[in-house]
Amino acid sequence: MGEKVVAGRFDLSDRQRYRDKLRECLAGLERLLAEKRFDRPKNLMGLEIELNLAGADGMPRMLNAQVLERIASRDFQTELAMFNLEVNIAPHRLGGRVFDQLDEELRTSLAYAHRKAGELDAGIMMIGILPTLDRDDLVSSNLSDVDRYTLLNDQIVAARGEDFLLDIQGVEHLTCTSKSIAPEAACTSVQLHLQVTPARFAAVWNAAQAVAAAQIAVGANSPFLFGRELWSESRPPLFQQSTDTRPPELQAQGVRPRTWFGERWISSAYDLFEENLRYYPALLPICDDEDPLKVLDEGGIPSLAELVLHNGTVYRWNRPVYGIADGVPHLRVENRVLPAGPTVTDVIANAAFYYGVVRALAEESRPVWTRLPFEAAAANFDAACRHGIDARLQWPRRGRHGGTTELDATTLVREELLPLAAAGLDAWGVEPVDRDRYLGVIEERCRRRTNGAAWQSATFHRALERGLSRDAALAATTRRYCELMHAGEPVHTWPVGLPEAVALG
Repeated sequence: MGEKVVAGRFDLSDRQRYRDKLRECLAGLERLLAEKRFDRPKNLMGLEIELNLAGADGMPRMLNAQVLERIASRDFQTELAMFNLEVNIAPHRLGGRVFDQLDEELRTSLAYAHRKAGELDAGIMMIGILPTLDRDDLVSSNLSDVDRYTLLNDQIVAARGEDFLLDIQGVEHLTCTSKSIAPEAACTSVQLHLQVTPARFAAVWNAAQAVAAAQIAVGANSPFLFGRELWSESRPPLFQQSTDTRPPELQAQGVRPRTWFGERWISSAYDLFEENLRYYPALLPICDDEDPLKVLDEGGIPSLAELVLHNGTVYRWNRPVYGIADGVPHLRVENRVLPAGPTVTDVIANAAFYYGVVRALAEESRPVWTRLPFEAAAANFDAACRHGIDARLQWPRRGRHGGTTELDATTLVREELLPLAAAGLDAWGVEPVDRDRYLGVIEERCRRRTNGAAWQSATFHRALERGLSRDAALAATTRRYCELMHAGEPVHTWPVGLPEAVALG
Protein backbone atom coordinates (compact mmCIF):
# COMPACT_ATOMS: atom_id res chain seq x y z
CA MET A 1 0.00 0.00 0.00
CA GLY A 2 1.15 3.57 -0.69
CA GLU A 3 4.12 4.75 1.32
CA LYS A 4 3.10 8.41 1.61
CA VAL A 5 -0.57 8.38 2.53
CA VAL A 6 -1.48 11.44 4.58
CA ALA A 7 -4.32 11.06 7.05
CA GLY A 8 -7.38 13.23 6.64
CA ARG A 9 -11.14 13.18 6.42
CA PHE A 10 -13.03 12.28 3.27
CA ASP A 11 -16.30 13.84 2.16
CA LEU A 12 -18.97 12.39 -0.13
CA SER A 13 -17.48 13.91 -3.28
CA ASP A 14 -14.07 12.33 -2.63
CA ARG A 15 -15.33 8.81 -3.30
CA GLN A 16 -17.05 9.71 -6.56
CA ARG A 17 -13.99 11.59 -7.77
CA TYR A 18 -11.77 8.67 -6.78
CA ARG A 19 -14.02 6.21 -8.61
CA ASP A 20 -13.77 8.37 -11.73
CA LYS A 21 -9.97 8.50 -11.40
CA LEU A 22 -9.86 4.71 -10.98
CA ARG A 23 -11.76 4.30 -14.25
CA GLU A 24 -9.31 6.65 -15.97
CA CYS A 25 -6.39 4.65 -14.55
CA LEU A 26 -7.93 1.39 -15.74
CA ALA A 27 -8.38 2.88 -19.22
CA GLY A 28 -4.75 3.99 -19.04
CA LEU A 29 -3.64 0.48 -18.13
CA GLU A 30 -5.66 -0.92 -21.01
CA ARG A 31 -3.92 1.48 -23.41
CA LEU A 32 -0.49 0.63 -22.04
CA LEU A 33 -1.24 -3.05 -22.60
CA ALA A 34 -2.63 -2.49 -26.10
CA GLU A 35 0.31 -0.30 -27.10
CA LYS A 36 2.84 -2.80 -25.71
CA ARG A 37 4.56 -0.16 -23.60
CA PHE A 38 5.76 -2.55 -20.90
CA ASP A 39 9.30 -3.58 -20.08
CA ARG A 40 10.93 -6.42 -22.01
CA PRO A 41 11.68 -9.72 -20.21
CA LYS A 42 14.27 -9.28 -17.46
CA ASN A 43 13.81 -12.38 -15.29
CA LEU A 44 13.77 -10.19 -12.18
CA MET A 45 12.67 -11.42 -8.78
CA GLY A 46 12.37 -9.66 -5.42
CA LEU A 47 11.89 -10.65 -1.80
CA GLU A 48 10.23 -9.00 1.21
CA ILE A 49 9.97 -10.54 4.67
CA GLU A 50 7.84 -9.31 7.57
CA LEU A 51 9.48 -9.82 10.94
CA ASN A 52 8.58 -9.89 14.63
CA LEU A 53 10.37 -8.19 17.51
CA ALA A 54 10.54 -10.37 20.61
CA GLY A 55 12.51 -10.31 23.84
CA ALA A 56 14.68 -13.02 25.37
CA ASP A 57 11.53 -14.19 27.18
CA GLY A 58 9.81 -14.83 23.84
CA MET A 59 7.29 -12.02 24.37
CA PRO A 60 6.58 -9.32 21.75
CA ARG A 61 8.39 -5.98 22.03
CA MET A 62 6.61 -2.81 20.86
CA LEU A 63 9.79 -1.10 19.71
CA ASN A 64 9.87 -0.95 15.92
CA ALA A 65 10.45 2.82 15.68
CA GLN A 66 13.40 2.68 18.08
CA VAL A 67 14.87 -0.43 16.42
CA LEU A 68 14.54 1.11 12.95
CA GLU A 69 16.32 4.23 14.18
CA ARG A 70 19.25 2.08 15.25
CA ILE A 71 19.25 -0.05 12.10
CA ALA A 72 19.27 3.13 9.96
CA SER A 73 18.93 1.25 6.66
CA ARG A 74 16.43 1.80 3.87
CA ASP A 75 16.24 -1.99 3.49
CA PHE A 76 14.18 -2.08 6.70
CA GLN A 77 10.89 -0.32 7.23
CA THR A 78 7.95 -0.23 9.55
CA GLU A 79 4.98 -2.58 9.39
CA LEU A 80 1.45 -2.50 10.81
CA ALA A 81 2.15 -2.97 14.53
CA MET A 82 4.91 -1.79 16.81
CA PHE A 83 6.32 -5.34 17.10
CA ASN A 84 6.67 -5.66 13.28
CA LEU A 85 9.41 -4.78 10.81
CA GLU A 86 9.89 -5.57 7.14
CA VAL A 87 13.13 -6.22 5.28
CA ASN A 88 13.35 -5.75 1.51
CA ILE A 89 16.01 -7.45 -0.59
CA ALA A 90 16.93 -5.63 -3.81
CA PRO A 91 15.70 -7.23 -7.06
CA HIS A 92 17.90 -9.97 -8.50
CA ARG A 93 18.03 -11.60 -11.89
CA LEU A 94 17.01 -15.25 -11.73
CA GLY A 95 19.92 -17.43 -12.77
CA GLY A 96 23.37 -18.60 -11.75
CA ARG A 97 23.94 -18.74 -7.98
CA VAL A 98 21.14 -16.29 -7.21
CA PHE A 99 19.73 -18.29 -4.29
CA ASP A 100 23.06 -18.56 -2.51
CA GLN A 101 23.47 -14.80 -3.04
CA LEU A 102 20.06 -14.16 -1.54
CA ASP A 103 20.86 -16.47 1.35
CA GLU A 104 24.04 -14.54 2.16
CA GLU A 105 22.40 -11.10 1.82
CA LEU A 106 19.47 -12.07 4.00
CA ARG A 107 21.66 -13.62 6.69
CA THR A 108 23.81 -10.50 6.80
CA SER A 109 20.80 -8.16 6.97
CA LEU A 110 19.00 -10.11 9.67
CA ALA A 111 22.12 -10.58 11.79
CA TYR A 112 22.75 -6.84 11.68
CA ALA A 113 19.13 -6.03 12.56
CA HIS A 114 19.20 -8.60 15.38
CA ARG A 115 22.30 -6.99 16.87
CA LYS A 116 20.72 -3.55 16.71
CA ALA A 117 17.47 -4.81 18.24
CA GLY A 118 19.57 -6.42 20.98
CA GLU A 119 20.65 -2.94 22.08
CA LEU A 120 17.03 -2.52 23.19
CA ASP A 121 16.68 -5.98 24.74
CA ALA A 122 14.76 -7.23 21.70
CA GLY A 123 15.52 -9.59 18.84
CA ILE A 124 14.39 -10.47 15.32
CA MET A 125 12.12 -13.47 14.77
CA MET A 126 10.92 -14.93 11.46
CA ILE A 127 7.71 -16.79 12.26
CA GLY A 128 4.25 -16.72 10.70
CA ILE A 129 2.45 -15.82 13.95
CA LEU A 130 4.33 -15.16 17.19
CA PRO A 131 2.89 -17.81 19.57
CA THR A 132 3.17 -15.57 22.63
CA LEU A 133 0.96 -12.78 21.29
CA ASP A 134 -1.92 -11.92 23.58
CA ARG A 135 -5.17 -10.17 22.69
CA ASP A 136 -3.98 -7.14 24.65
CA ASP A 137 -0.96 -6.88 22.31
CA LEU A 138 -3.19 -6.52 19.24
CA VAL A 139 -5.06 -3.31 19.93
CA SER A 140 -5.14 -0.03 18.02
CA SER A 141 -2.81 1.68 20.50
CA ASN A 142 -0.06 -0.73 19.37
CA LEU A 143 -0.39 0.13 15.68
CA SER A 144 2.72 1.77 14.26
CA ASP A 145 2.71 5.56 14.45
CA VAL A 146 2.32 6.01 10.69
CA ASP A 147 -0.51 7.91 9.02
CA ARG A 148 -1.34 5.26 6.45
CA TYR A 149 -1.94 2.58 9.08
CA THR A 150 -4.12 4.83 11.22
CA LEU A 151 -6.14 5.90 8.21
CA LEU A 152 -6.51 2.36 6.86
CA ASN A 153 -7.67 1.14 10.26
CA ASP A 154 -10.20 3.97 10.57
CA GLN A 155 -11.63 3.34 7.10
CA ILE A 156 -11.93 -0.43 7.48
CA VAL A 157 -13.56 -0.03 10.90
CA ALA A 158 -15.98 2.55 9.49
CA ALA A 159 -16.82 0.34 6.50
CA ARG A 160 -17.59 -2.61 8.76
CA GLY A 161 -19.55 -0.57 11.27
CA GLU A 162 -19.14 -3.02 14.14
CA ASP A 163 -16.51 -5.08 15.96
CA PHE A 164 -14.52 -7.64 13.97
CA LEU A 165 -15.31 -11.25 14.84
CA LEU A 166 -12.46 -13.75 14.88
CA ASP A 167 -13.86 -17.27 14.77
CA ILE A 168 -11.38 -19.99 13.77
CA GLN A 169 -12.15 -23.65 14.37
CA GLY A 170 -9.00 -25.74 14.19
CA VAL A 171 -7.37 -28.18 16.59
CA GLU A 172 -8.94 -25.85 19.15
CA HIS A 173 -11.56 -23.16 18.75
CA LEU A 174 -10.79 -19.44 18.97
CA THR A 175 -13.57 -16.90 19.11
CA CYS A 176 -13.14 -13.27 20.12
CA THR A 177 -13.79 -9.75 18.88
CA SER A 178 -11.59 -6.80 18.04
CA LYS A 179 -12.36 -3.10 17.68
CA SER A 180 -9.55 -2.58 15.14
CA ILE A 181 -7.60 -4.31 12.38
CA ALA A 182 -4.67 -4.80 14.77
CA PRO A 183 -5.00 -8.64 14.79
CA GLU A 184 -3.90 -8.54 11.13
CA ALA A 185 -0.45 -7.53 12.43
CA ALA A 186 -0.03 -11.02 13.89
CA CYS A 187 0.39 -12.30 10.31
CA THR A 188 3.97 -12.00 9.07
CA SER A 189 4.70 -13.27 5.60
CA VAL A 190 7.25 -13.67 2.84
CA GLN A 191 6.38 -11.89 -0.38
CA LEU A 192 7.96 -13.22 -3.56
CA HIS A 193 7.90 -10.87 -6.57
CA LEU A 194 8.37 -11.93 -10.17
CA GLN A 195 8.49 -9.38 -12.98
CA VAL A 196 6.67 -10.72 -16.03
CA THR A 197 5.66 -9.43 -19.45
CA PRO A 198 1.95 -8.81 -20.08
CA ALA A 199 1.86 -11.79 -22.45
CA ARG A 200 3.08 -14.13 -19.69
CA PHE A 201 1.25 -12.57 -16.77
CA ALA A 202 -1.91 -14.67 -16.86
CA ALA A 203 -0.03 -17.96 -17.17
CA VAL A 204 2.27 -17.10 -14.26
CA TRP A 205 -0.60 -15.89 -12.06
CA ASN A 206 -2.70 -18.98 -12.83
CA ALA A 207 0.27 -21.24 -12.12
CA ALA A 208 0.90 -19.43 -8.82
CA GLN A 209 -2.72 -19.94 -7.82
CA ALA A 210 -2.56 -23.62 -8.71
CA VAL A 211 0.51 -24.29 -6.52
CA ALA A 212 -0.42 -22.02 -3.59
CA ALA A 213 -1.73 -25.01 -1.65
CA ALA A 214 1.49 -26.96 -2.14
CA GLN A 215 3.48 -23.92 -0.98
CA ILE A 216 1.44 -23.78 2.21
CA ALA A 217 1.57 -27.55 2.77
CA VAL A 218 5.37 -27.62 2.82
CA GLY A 219 5.85 -24.14 4.31
CA ALA A 220 3.15 -23.76 7.02
CA ASN A 221 4.50 -22.02 10.13
CA SER A 222 1.57 -20.43 11.99
CA PRO A 223 -0.29 -22.93 14.21
CA PHE A 224 -0.94 -20.72 17.28
CA LEU A 225 -2.89 -17.56 18.00
CA PHE A 226 -3.85 -16.13 21.39
CA GLY A 227 -2.85 -19.33 23.16
CA ARG A 228 -4.96 -21.59 20.93
CA GLU A 229 -3.74 -24.21 18.48
CA LEU A 230 -5.66 -23.59 15.28
CA TRP A 231 -4.76 -24.36 11.66
CA SER A 232 -1.27 -25.35 10.49
CA GLU A 233 -1.27 -22.01 8.66
CA SER A 234 -3.65 -19.75 10.56
CA ARG A 235 -2.69 -16.53 8.75
CA PRO A 236 -5.27 -16.75 5.93
CA PRO A 237 -8.39 -17.08 8.11
CA LEU A 238 -7.00 -14.53 10.56
CA PHE A 239 -6.11 -12.07 7.82
CA GLN A 240 -9.50 -12.42 6.14
CA GLN A 241 -11.48 -11.98 9.33
CA SER A 242 -9.39 -9.13 10.73
CA THR A 243 -9.78 -7.03 7.54
CA ASP A 244 -13.37 -8.02 6.73
CA THR A 245 -15.40 -4.93 5.89
CA ARG A 246 -18.56 -7.07 5.51
CA PRO A 247 -21.02 -7.37 8.38
CA PRO A 248 -22.81 -10.75 8.49
CA GLU A 249 -25.63 -9.57 6.21
CA LEU A 250 -23.23 -8.74 3.37
CA GLN A 251 -21.38 -12.01 3.90
CA ALA A 252 -24.72 -13.84 3.55
CA GLN A 253 -25.35 -12.00 0.27
CA GLY A 254 -22.09 -13.33 -1.17
CA VAL A 255 -20.21 -10.02 -1.17
CA ARG A 256 -16.55 -10.81 -1.70
CA PRO A 257 -14.09 -10.35 1.19
CA ARG A 258 -11.14 -8.00 0.73
CA THR A 259 -8.80 -10.91 1.53
CA TRP A 260 -9.51 -13.76 -0.82
CA PHE A 261 -8.14 -16.50 -2.99
CA GLY A 262 -10.14 -15.46 -6.06
CA GLU A 263 -12.84 -17.20 -8.05
CA ARG A 264 -11.56 -17.81 -11.58
CA TRP A 265 -8.55 -18.33 -13.80
CA ILE A 266 -7.63 -15.21 -15.74
CA SER A 267 -6.57 -14.36 -19.29
CA SER A 268 -4.85 -11.01 -18.59
CA ALA A 269 -3.52 -8.86 -15.76
CA TYR A 270 -6.30 -6.45 -16.74
CA ASP A 271 -8.85 -8.95 -15.39
CA LEU A 272 -7.61 -8.55 -11.82
CA PHE A 273 -7.40 -4.75 -11.83
CA GLU A 274 -10.86 -4.58 -13.37
CA GLU A 275 -12.23 -6.88 -10.66
CA ASN A 276 -10.77 -4.56 -8.03
CA LEU A 277 -12.88 -1.70 -9.36
CA ARG A 278 -15.99 -3.78 -9.93
CA TYR A 279 -16.14 -5.48 -6.53
CA TYR A 280 -14.41 -3.25 -3.97
CA PRO A 281 -15.37 0.23 -2.72
CA ALA A 282 -12.47 2.55 -2.06
CA LEU A 283 -11.04 2.51 1.44
CA LEU A 284 -8.61 5.38 0.85
CA PRO A 285 -10.12 7.71 -1.78
CA ILE A 286 -7.00 9.87 -2.12
CA CYS A 287 -6.67 11.43 -5.55
CA ASP A 288 -3.45 12.30 -7.34
CA ASP A 289 -3.15 15.37 -9.58
CA GLU A 290 -2.03 13.29 -12.56
CA ASP A 291 -4.31 12.92 -15.56
CA PRO A 292 -3.25 9.44 -16.72
CA LEU A 293 -4.84 9.64 -20.17
CA LYS A 294 -3.31 13.05 -20.86
CA VAL A 295 0.09 11.73 -19.81
CA LEU A 296 -0.32 8.88 -22.30
CA ASP A 297 -1.44 11.26 -25.04
CA GLU A 298 1.76 13.22 -24.49
CA GLY A 299 3.90 10.10 -24.79
CA GLY A 300 4.58 9.70 -21.06
CA ILE A 301 4.10 6.88 -18.61
CA PRO A 302 1.37 7.47 -16.00
CA SER A 303 1.90 6.43 -12.38
CA LEU A 304 -1.73 5.22 -12.15
CA ALA A 305 -1.54 6.26 -8.48
CA GLU A 306 -5.18 5.59 -7.63
CA LEU A 307 -5.12 2.15 -9.25
CA VAL A 308 -1.95 1.24 -7.33
CA LEU A 309 -3.32 2.50 -4.00
CA HIS A 310 -6.65 0.71 -4.45
CA ASN A 311 -4.86 -2.50 -5.44
CA GLY A 312 -2.95 -2.30 -2.15
CA THR A 313 -6.22 -2.53 -0.21
CA VAL A 314 -7.36 -5.75 -1.91
CA TYR A 315 -5.47 -8.61 -0.27
CA ARG A 316 -5.13 -11.33 -2.88
CA TRP A 317 -2.77 -14.20 -2.05
CA ASN A 318 -1.29 -13.68 -5.51
CA ARG A 319 -1.53 -9.98 -6.24
CA PRO A 320 -0.93 -8.11 -9.51
CA VAL A 321 1.49 -5.19 -9.22
CA TYR A 322 1.97 -2.27 -11.62
CA GLY A 323 5.25 -0.43 -11.21
CA ILE A 324 7.65 1.90 -13.01
CA ALA A 325 11.43 1.48 -13.01
CA ASP A 326 13.77 3.82 -14.88
CA GLY A 327 10.77 5.38 -16.61
CA VAL A 328 9.49 2.06 -18.00
CA PRO A 329 6.30 0.35 -16.72
CA HIS A 330 6.30 -3.27 -15.71
CA LEU A 331 4.02 -5.90 -14.18
CA ARG A 332 4.81 -8.24 -11.31
CA VAL A 333 3.09 -11.18 -9.67
CA GLU A 334 3.42 -10.78 -5.90
CA ASN A 335 3.12 -14.15 -4.17
CA ARG A 336 1.91 -13.52 -0.60
CA VAL A 337 1.11 -17.09 0.37
CA LEU A 338 4.03 -18.03 2.61
CA PRO A 339 4.59 -17.28 6.29
CA ALA A 340 7.92 -15.89 7.44
CA GLY A 341 10.61 -18.35 8.57
CA PRO A 342 11.61 -20.63 10.04
CA THR A 343 15.22 -20.00 8.88
CA VAL A 344 16.91 -18.16 6.05
CA THR A 345 17.63 -21.51 4.39
CA ASP A 346 13.94 -22.44 4.61
CA VAL A 347 12.85 -19.09 3.17
CA ILE A 348 15.24 -19.43 0.23
CA ALA A 349 14.20 -23.06 -0.33
CA ASN A 350 10.55 -21.97 -0.43
CA ALA A 351 11.51 -19.28 -2.95
CA ALA A 352 13.45 -21.68 -5.17
CA PHE A 353 10.54 -24.13 -5.16
CA TYR A 354 8.07 -21.39 -6.08
CA TYR A 355 10.08 -19.77 -8.87
CA GLY A 356 10.94 -23.14 -10.36
CA VAL A 357 7.51 -24.71 -10.32
CA VAL A 358 5.73 -21.57 -11.52
CA ARG A 359 8.05 -21.29 -14.51
CA ALA A 360 7.51 -24.93 -15.46
CA LEU A 361 3.73 -24.89 -15.00
CA ALA A 362 3.36 -21.62 -16.92
CA GLU A 363 5.08 -23.18 -19.94
CA GLU A 364 3.31 -26.56 -20.02
CA SER A 365 1.59 -27.42 -23.28
CA ARG A 366 -1.53 -28.49 -21.35
CA PRO A 367 -1.59 -25.97 -18.51
CA VAL A 368 -2.75 -27.20 -15.12
CA TRP A 369 -5.48 -24.54 -14.99
CA THR A 370 -7.13 -26.06 -18.04
CA ARG A 371 -7.36 -29.39 -16.17
CA LEU A 372 -7.99 -28.31 -12.57
CA PRO A 373 -11.25 -26.52 -11.71
CA PHE A 374 -10.63 -23.22 -9.94
CA GLU A 375 -12.91 -24.38 -7.15
CA ALA A 376 -10.55 -27.31 -6.59
CA ALA A 377 -7.56 -24.98 -6.36
CA ALA A 378 -9.42 -22.89 -3.77
CA ALA A 379 -10.39 -26.01 -1.81
CA ASN A 380 -6.76 -27.17 -1.94
CA PHE A 381 -5.64 -23.85 -0.45
CA ASP A 382 -8.11 -24.22 2.41
CA ALA A 383 -7.07 -27.84 3.05
CA ALA A 384 -3.37 -26.95 3.07
CA CYS A 385 -3.93 -24.09 5.52
CA ARG A 386 -5.86 -26.39 7.84
CA HIS A 387 -3.66 -29.48 7.67
CA GLY A 388 -0.26 -28.32 6.46
CA ILE A 389 2.14 -31.13 5.66
CA ASP A 390 -0.65 -33.70 6.23
CA ALA A 391 -3.05 -32.13 3.72
CA ARG A 392 -4.61 -34.07 0.88
CA LEU A 393 -4.96 -32.15 -2.36
CA GLN A 394 -6.80 -32.55 -5.66
CA TRP A 395 -4.63 -32.59 -8.79
CA PRO A 396 -5.16 -33.46 -12.47
CA ARG A 397 -4.70 -37.14 -13.27
CA ARG A 398 -1.83 -38.10 -15.48
CA GLY A 399 -2.54 -39.55 -18.87
CA ARG A 400 -5.38 -39.18 -21.31
CA HIS A 401 -8.38 -39.89 -19.13
CA GLY A 402 -8.60 -36.46 -17.51
CA GLY A 403 -10.30 -35.51 -14.29
CA THR A 404 -8.67 -35.02 -10.92
CA THR A 405 -7.54 -37.30 -8.14
CA GLU A 406 -6.83 -36.72 -4.44
CA LEU A 407 -3.39 -37.44 -3.02
CA ASP A 408 -1.14 -36.53 -0.13
CA ALA A 409 0.48 -33.13 -0.50
CA THR A 410 3.87 -34.72 0.16
CA THR A 411 3.32 -37.23 -2.66
CA LEU A 412 2.23 -34.48 -5.05
CA VAL A 413 5.28 -32.37 -4.21
CA ARG A 414 7.83 -35.18 -4.35
CA GLU A 415 6.54 -37.00 -7.42
CA GLU A 416 5.27 -34.15 -9.61
CA LEU A 417 6.09 -30.66 -8.39
CA LEU A 418 9.74 -31.04 -7.37
CA PRO A 419 10.74 -32.43 -10.79
CA LEU A 420 8.86 -29.54 -12.38
CA ALA A 421 10.59 -27.08 -10.06
CA ALA A 422 13.98 -28.50 -11.03
CA ALA A 423 13.13 -28.12 -14.72
CA GLY A 424 11.89 -24.58 -14.10
CA LEU A 425 15.08 -23.58 -12.30
CA ASP A 426 17.10 -25.06 -15.16
CA ALA A 427 15.06 -22.92 -17.55
CA TRP A 428 15.90 -19.83 -15.49
CA GLY A 429 19.58 -20.77 -15.77
CA VAL A 430 20.04 -21.46 -12.05
CA GLU A 431 23.20 -23.42 -11.30
CA PRO A 432 22.59 -27.10 -10.44
CA VAL A 433 24.33 -26.73 -7.07
CA ASP A 434 21.81 -24.06 -5.99
CA ARG A 435 18.90 -25.99 -7.49
CA ASP A 436 19.77 -29.23 -5.73
CA ARG A 437 20.61 -27.67 -2.38
CA TYR A 438 17.38 -25.73 -1.94
CA LEU A 439 14.97 -28.15 -3.58
CA GLY A 440 16.61 -30.80 -1.39
CA VAL A 441 15.31 -28.91 1.65
CA ILE A 442 11.74 -29.22 0.32
CA GLU A 443 12.33 -32.91 -0.45
CA GLU A 444 13.49 -33.55 3.11
CA ARG A 445 10.52 -31.75 4.63
CA CYS A 446 8.25 -34.01 2.61
CA ARG A 447 10.23 -37.15 3.43
CA ARG A 448 10.16 -36.39 7.15
CA ARG A 449 6.65 -34.90 7.00
CA THR A 450 7.70 -31.86 8.97
CA ASN A 451 7.65 -28.08 8.58
CA GLY A 452 7.64 -25.11 10.94
CA ALA A 453 4.05 -25.65 12.05
CA ALA A 454 4.61 -29.36 12.74
CA TRP A 455 7.73 -28.58 14.79
CA GLN A 456 5.97 -25.86 16.81
CA SER A 457 2.98 -28.08 17.60
CA ALA A 458 5.07 -31.12 18.51
CA THR A 459 7.41 -29.10 20.74
CA PHE A 460 4.49 -27.37 22.46
CA HIS A 461 2.84 -30.72 23.28
CA ARG A 462 6.14 -32.13 24.58
CA ALA A 463 6.36 -29.11 26.89
CA LEU A 464 2.83 -29.73 28.14
CA GLU A 465 3.73 -33.38 28.82
CA ARG A 466 6.61 -32.16 30.98
CA GLY A 467 4.14 -30.31 33.17
CA LEU A 468 4.40 -26.76 31.86
CA SER A 469 1.29 -24.58 31.78
CA ARG A 470 -0.01 -23.58 28.35
CA ASP A 471 1.46 -20.08 28.59
CA ALA A 472 4.81 -21.38 29.80
CA ALA A 473 4.85 -24.05 27.07
CA LEU A 474 4.15 -21.48 24.36
CA ALA A 475 6.86 -19.16 25.69
CA ALA A 476 9.38 -22.01 25.97
CA THR A 477 8.53 -23.19 22.45
CA THR A 478 8.99 -19.64 21.16
CA ARG A 479 12.37 -19.24 22.87
CA ARG A 480 13.58 -22.58 21.52
CA TYR A 481 12.33 -21.68 18.04
CA CYS A 482 14.24 -18.38 18.20
CA GLU A 483 17.43 -20.16 19.26
CA LEU A 484 17.20 -22.67 16.40
CA MET A 485 16.16 -20.01 13.91
CA HIS A 486 19.32 -18.03 14.58
CA ALA A 487 21.46 -21.18 14.53
CA GLY A 488 20.29 -21.42 10.93
CA GLU A 489 19.90 -25.14 10.18
CA PRO A 490 16.69 -25.84 8.21
CA VAL A 491 13.60 -26.77 10.19
CA HIS A 492 13.45 -30.40 9.08
CA THR A 493 16.67 -30.98 11.08
CA TRP A 494 15.38 -29.41 14.30
CA PRO A 495 15.04 -31.77 17.27
CA VAL A 496 11.52 -31.74 18.70
CA GLY A 497 11.15 -30.65 22.30
CA LEU A 498 12.98 -28.52 24.83
CA PRO A 499 16.61 -29.51 25.43
CA GLU A 500 17.15 -28.13 28.91
CA ALA A 501 15.19 -27.99 32.14
CA VAL A 502 12.50 -25.33 31.87
CA ALA A 503 10.92 -23.82 34.95
CA LEU A 504 7.39 -25.06 35.36
CA GLY A 505 4.73 -22.40 34.92
